[in-house]
Amino acid sequence: MFVLRDVSPGDLEDLHAAARHLDSVNLPDDRERLRQLIEVSGQSFAGQIEVAARRFVFVLVDQEQSPGRVVGASMIFAQHGSRRAPHIYFDVIEEERYSETLDKHLTHQLLRIGYNYKGLTEIGGLVLLPEYRRRPEHLGRALSYVRFLYMALHRRLFCGEVVSELMPPLEPDGTSLLWESLGRKFTGLSYQEADRLSHQNKEFIRALFPQDPLYVTLLPPHVQELVGQVGPETKGVEKMLREIGFEYARRIDPFDGGPHFHAATDEITLIGAVVQARVAAPAGEVAGAGASGAAPAPEPGPRRSYLVARESASVPTFVATKVDAPPPDNDGRLALPRGVREALGASPDDQVALLPV
Repeated sequence: MFVLRDVSPGDLEDLHAAARHLDSVNLPDDRERLRQLIEVSGQSFAGQIEVAARRFVFVLVDQEQSPGRVVGASMIFAQHGSRRAPHIYFDVIEEERYSETLDKHLTHQLLRIGYNYKGLTEIGGLVLLPEYRRRPEHLGRALSYVRFLYMALHRRLFCGEVVSELMPPLEPDGTSLLWESLGRKFTGLSYQEADRLSHQNKEFIRALFPQDPLYVTLLPPHVQELVGQVGPETKGVEKMLREIGFEYARRIDPFDGGPHFHAATDEITLIGAVVQARVAAPAGEVAGAGASGAAPAPEPGPRRSYLVARESASVPTFVATKVDAPPPDNDGRLALPRGVREALGASPDDQVALLPV
């Protein structure tokens, strides 16, 4: 069985092993920064820091390993972008020109730096160990979906727009050709240096990047082709995002040119699909002291797949797993197998959240 839950300090070694396969700003191959991230995540789930600073890290645990092994992760940034540290991007603009004398019509692509000071919610940090990819359980999809399940349960914590910055095609050593053609010329920094610095301070971007539009036409043709392109390892993420209501924002990352996909939070199909239910008491088991008393499990019938989640005041505060089960009955009660109930720490009559998958 695989379980999704909030990250804990004991996950540091496993999380670091997973981060080596991504090594992004959100999930770096850096033990100390990961330790800090785990600490912030714990404070976020516990509601101990201001909403704008909250970062939620979810981990996927292979329960068949002893002890359970973290094999993947995903994240939510409650608010990315503020007056002190704005969300920075390049708008991708098309400009048309026509010469009557030459009877020539040309379309140019421009990049114009932009800033979002109000903030939006960002999803990122999605990584799954290679040996767990392309399995029939669709583990990568579960890692992605669990974030929207959590957002549905805590809608007030998140902004009205959600953005996902997808990885573009990079060189084998991780170099961005777009950065080499643009960013390095204006900052004198390598892609890796700028990437690390931006995690702490974005002032150098506002100070050194040109504020006037840049003509992509002036870049080498092979670099022009990279603008807004999704890397081969991220094609599956793009497909999933489009399926649930995201679209290309015609914005790219100013470092590597990766495209930004966005959606209005309340229009994301997964968020609207989440429903609440109560755990049904199996035959012969007495339900908790609820208004309706004991309730037998629904009769076997058509089944469907769900992500089912339960929240708790104790650690872990959030646990989810995938289950095939009949839909909730007319009283909103859901029959769960014993193993699933044990994984969730759920007893009869406990409330759970369901996301059909």
